[in-house]
Amino acid sequence: MTEASSPESRKWWHRWLLTPRELRERGVVGINMRNARYLLPNNPRRLYGLVDDKLQTKALAGEHGLSVPETYAVIRSPHYSARIEQTLPGRAAFVIKPARGSGGKGVLVIDGRDGKGAYLKPSGAALSGDELRHHVANILAGLFSLGGQRDNAIVEYRVRPAKVLTDISYQGAPDIRVVMLHGYPIMAMLRAATRESDGRANLHQGALGIGIDLATGKTIRAVHHGRPLSRHPDVGVDLTGIQMPGWNKILDIAVTCQEMTGLGYLGVDIMIDETLGPLMIEVNARPGLAIQMANGVGLLRRLEPVVKQHARHPGAGHAEKIAFSQKHFAA
Repeated sequence: MTEASSPESRKWWHRWLLTPRELRERGVVGINMRNARYLLPNNPRRLYGLVDDKLQTKALAGEHGLSVPETYAVIRSPHYSARIEQTLPGRAAFVIKPARGSGGKGVLVIDGRDGKGAYLKPSGAALSGDELRHHVANILAGLFSLGGQRDNAIVEYRVRPAKVLTDISYQGAPDIRVVMLHGYPIMAMLRAATRESDGRANLHQGALGIGIDLATGKTIRAVHHGRPLSRHPDVGVDLTGIQMPGWNKILDIAVTCQEMTGLGYLGVDIMIDETLGPLMIEVNARPGLAIQMANGVGLLRRLEPVVKQHARHPGAGHAEKIAFSQKHFAA
């Protein structure tokens, strides 16, 4: 019987409240443990800039041969913010995001334009040119950035998700989060948009967290606001047994992100484009903990075996790390 499907595991996820002792017994990692045991010892502060600034992350990814969404423009001043429409000739679809944003805040997806020239969001809502410029101005002012500091706006390719993913998401583009320790994939989940999340793959705004089997790349279970469910609340499809296209490539990208940043504990976000395949979207030095709910497994049960494996084999290679995780953390 697998770790994610045992009666004990099912009992855990169908109970809403657990005592601290019960959480520890099930290997659930909280923020304090994450920070003290895994994040602070393995993530030197000097390396945070490589991932907190998406422009730096994309440049680094390019140097290491990783595919990323094409950057159309970088807007650094209000002068160019006012002229954003002139910087995007012929670009009907694009994404605008803050370079130093977090949690999906400030990300604006444009799918095209209507007959009157308005910009259309995935929901069909229209934005005027003035509203678009206002959004960019807010990004530059630091409204969405870490620490509220002034920021730059990135205008980039709008990922067109593989059909298997659009079928299980409401309007927005799903993404995959892989949590890593010492270059070993620890846990993965798909984040799929709902009507409640307004087409955004953000769990705190109501998106779904869907656990993925590291060994096969197939979805195994799903949660919405921490509660288990089997079907998408809006589109009605079954959320389990769905194969992620290019799964081995996705794990390869995640391991490369650890190698290129030098961070020991991190989360890697990847999207699967229908024509370009897996694309690295961003790297997070402080990955959240909801992935445990999506997989029905406490992170501690996977983090500690990797700590021991890394101590025994500090020079393990790229392929060895993936093989270890797929063997020992299969659902």
